[in-house]
Amino acid sequence: MPDKIRWGILSTGNIANKFASDLKHAEGAVIQAVGSRTQASADAFAGKYGIPNRHTSYEALAADPEVDVIYVGTPHNFHQEHSILALNAGKAVLCEKPFAINCAEAKAVFAVAQAKQRFIMEAMWTWFIPAVAQAKSWVDEGRIGAVRMLHANFGFRMDDEERGRLRDKTLGGGSLLDVGVYPIALAAFMLDKTPVSIQSAACMEPAGVDEQAAFLLKYDRGELAVLSSAIATATNYDAYIEGEAGMIHIHSPFWCSRRATLLRPDEEPLVAECPMPGNGMQYQALEVMRCLREGRLESPTMTHARTIEVMTIMDTIRAQWGLRYPME
Repeated sequence: MPDKIRWGILSTGNIANKFASDLKHAEGAVIQAVGSRTQASADAFAGKYGIPNRHTSYEALAADPEVDVIYVGTPHNFHQEHSILALNAGKAVLCEKPFAINCAEAKAVFAVAQAKQRFIMEAMWTWFIPAVAQAKSWVDEGRIGAVRMLHANFGFRMDDEERGRLRDKTLGGGSLLDVGVYPIALAAFMLDKTPVSIQSAACMEPAGVDEQAAFLLKYDRGELAVLSSAIATATNYDAYIEGEAGMIHIHSPFWCSRRATLLRPDEEPLVAECPMPGNGMQYQALEVMRCLREGRLESPTMTHARTIEVMTIMDTIRAQWGLRYPME
């Protein structure tokens, strides 16, 4: 794999704009192409980021011989289809979270990646943010002793732009898949184990999706993850990891934090300041490129198994509510 790795951006929506903007901070990344459903959208996006290859279909983007890896940034319900499209065209893939609508779709995508021997990773960018990575190192080093509890929330009130998408069941709407995946994935990252029991409660809105929800995950040694998500209620965005010998505070907003604090009894707080340019999405891109250069088919950090684990937890939660999407 050459030093320069050529990216294709599949979608021109809000999250794709943030990712494209952050790629300029990823050394060795070149945005070679963009795919959209209209010429006007492809041209506008390409003009904004200086992208030479402009495609008016996702199929054309996938077939572009000058692209090494494709970032899939379409709505949740298209992730399986568009990831498989890119894999079948021989491209590596970074697919936005949630990786798919459900675990069955995720397994189907990974099966194609295995058959085609192509790299694929879920874009769980939080795991690669420096402040979050520092918190994980403190946990792994035993700086707070055995972890006992983790608290994290991600809730906001929708603006007009997001209102339609997040209330649309056909697009996998609701708070769980859109933002609940973040605290659930944080628990998976920090505790590094699968819960033995899952309890949840949701408030459903007339459109049939969850407008706010709470999750209680229990683990084999009694550890608890106390989590929530919302698209109708603004919550705090801090996360806390509490252990037998101390606590770690991942400062707001935890999913792209720039500061982590280690708190231990009778000691001065240890503050890790982790400034970063842009939104912080470049760190997951750097992980993808490192893996490609090393000839890996999956990230040793954001593994396929971890994606399956998080998808399974969310499937279990939705089953408790009786929430099924039309495509299931």
